Amino acid sequence: MSASAKIARVETFPVVYPTRGRFKFFEDIHGRPLGRQTVLVKITTDGGLVGWGQSVPVPTWSYETLETALSTLNQYLAPALIGRDVSDIGGIHAVMNRVIASSFSIGQPICKAGIDLALHDLVGKLQGKSLAQLWNRRGLARIEVGYTLNPTSVGDLEASIQAGLKAGYRHFNIKVAPNPAVDLEMCRCLKQLVPDSFLWADANGGYDESTALEVAPKLAEAGVAVLEQPLPANRLGGYRRLKKLGAIPIIMDEGVVSAVELEEFIRLELLDGVAIKPPRSGGLWEARRQIELAMAEGLLVLGSGLTDPDISLAASLGLFGAYQLAKPAALNGCQFLAASVLKEPFAPCNGFLEVPQGPGLGVEVDEELLPEGPHFMLEAAA
Repeated sequence: MSASAKIARVETFPVVYPTRGRFKFFEDIHGRPLGRQTVLVKITTDGGLVGWGQSVPVPTWSYETLETALSTLNQYLAPALIGRDVSDIGGIHAVMNRVIASSFSIGQPICKAGIDLALHDLVGKLQGKSLAQLWNRRGLARIEVGYTLNPTSVGDLEASIQAGLKAGYRHFNIKVAPNPAVDLEMCRCLKQLVPDSFLWADANGGYDESTALEVAPKLAEAGVAVLEQPLPANRLGGYRRLKKLGAIPIIMDEGVVSAVELEEFIRLELLDGVAIKPPRSGGLWEARRQIELAMAEGLLVLGSGLTDPDISLAASLGLFGAYQLAKPAALNGCQFLAASVLKEPFAPCNGFLEVPQGPGLGVEVDEELLPEGPHFMLEAAA
C-alpha cells in the first residue's frame, strides 16, 4: 500500500459516554453526572483510507469543551488540512498551530489531539505498522494500570479499595487536596490494606504552597510514591521549593503541554518527573517529544490520561507500550466509562490492558454506533 496520501475529508462525531461510579471531573457544580464528552474525528484520504482520532475535552479540568472542540475542528482546522499529505504530521501540527495560535503553550491541545491521532492511525495503516513499529521501537504487549480512588469521605475509601482489588488491580491512584488531614488518613489506610501498592497521589493543583510543603514529607511517610501536581500550574516558585525540599518526587501534569515548557521547567529544577498525557499535549507527536526529553534527563516518566475512551485510550496504550513505561499507568477509562464505539472494546484483565498490535492505532470503530446530529449519548453496556 502506498505510504503517501492526501486528506480528502474530515468528519466529526460528538459522542457522550455514560459513566459509572463517581469521578469528580464528570460532575457539575451540584454533583450531578455529566457523562464523558468526546468528539470522534474521521479523516478520509483521497484513496478512501480512513483514520480515526478522538478529542476528549473535560471542562472541569481544562478550558476546552465539546462545543469548542467541534467548532474549532469543523470551522478552522478541517478546512486548513484538506489536500495535505497525511504523513507530514509535523507539518500539519505547524499548520494547526498557525490556525489556532498558542497562549502560554499550544492552543486547544485537546481538540488538536483528535487530528493527530487520526493521522497516526492513517500513517500506520498506510505502512502496515503498529505505533511501536512506526517509531522503530520494540513495545510491550500489555500495560499495567492503576485503580483510581476519589471517595467523598474516608468512610467510603475501604469499599473503593476492595472494589479495585476484586477487579484484579494491585496499584492505586488517589485524589488528594485540599484537606491534608483527610489525605493522610486515606493514604495510611490504603497502605495498611495494600502495602505493596504503588500509591500515586494526585492533587490536581489543589494545595497552596505552605500546605504542600508541610504535607509532602508526611505523604512520603504514609507510603505515597509520587505527588502529582500539588500546586496550580502557574506557581513555579512553589514547585522549585517543593523539589528542593526533596521529601517526595514531584510530578507535573497540567502545567506541561509541550516539550518547550517541560525543558524550561527541567532547567529551573521544578520537578522530578512528568505525567505524560497525549490528549493534553495535542496528541502523540508532542507526547513523544516529552517522553524522550524526560528520559534523556533521567526524570520519572509516568503514563496518564484523561479518563480516555476507546480511540484515545488505544493511542495512549500504544505510546506507553512503545516506550515500555514501567510504572502502573493512570488510565481509568475502563473503570469509569460504561460504553464503547469499538467493535472489540477494551477490557482490563487482572489490572492490565492489552496494547493494540494492529496497524495504526490498532482498533476498529463500529460506525453503526455513531450519531447523526447533535450531542449523542451512547447506551450503557448491559
